[in-house]
Amino acid sequence: MNEIKETLRNIEQNYRLFQQQQFTFITALQRTRENAHDMIRPVATIRQVQSYMDHHCNNSTDQRILSMFLNICNDLSKLCQSLETLHPGNSVTNGILERCKLLLSHSNDLSAIRAKYPHDVVNHLSCNEAKNHYGGVVSLIPIVLDCMKEWVAHTEKLPRHMLYNVSGGSGSAKTAPQDAAARAAISPKPPSVHPGAQTSVSNKDYMQVQGSKHVRKKGLIDTESYSGKLKSPWKPPGRHA
Repeated sequence: MNEIKETLRNIEQNYRLFQQQQFTFITALQRTRENAHDMIRPVATIRQVQSYMDHHCNNSTDQRILSMFLNICNDLSKLCQSLETLHPGNSVTNGILERCKLLLSHSNDLSAIRAKYPHDVVNHLSCNEAKNHYGGVVSLIPIVLDCMKEWVAHTEKLPRHMLYNVSGGSGSAKTAPQDAAARAAISPKPPSVHPGAQTSVSNKDYMQVQGSKHVRKKGLIDTESYSGKLKSPWKPPGRHA
């Protein structure tokens, strides 16, 4: 989970740098749309941005900012894959991941989505026409980042044994049987006793018990006879009835 949080922080830092250059991003889209003679439809998909950069980009500034946008989207897609391997999922976390994967799909229509408060990326667009053409594409990254933070918040409330290792895909739930086997191998086993030896030992014990009972019984008889002698009446010597 710490690795996921670190990756998410790095993506957020890159996005802050990108957000500071939103005007440059919109200018690059505007220029490449003109070069592509595609001024009517809005910028609605990641694939559309990729096509503008690959085929209709004429200067390094536009190339750099469009590439920055696509790289952030690609990093978010990779993080989605890591989240799937980290946790088997429940209804809440699976729903969040499915939404992220849908939004980051290169063919998904982004024209209708809008980032809401506290995000102000849409409000920074100059006019209604710009908002209609670019409102979806500038809202994509902040919306996905919010979804991933929500995923982390829900996952941290789950038991730790439900988490898997991001790198290996094996978690504590999977390694528990291996740990039990290792503990069983390390723990000393009681020494085995041959059946014949066990029988002889039992017989010996039995004879010792019987002998001790016999000694106790004999001692009891001697004590009783001695007590009987003490209780017999005393007769003076020399007198006879």
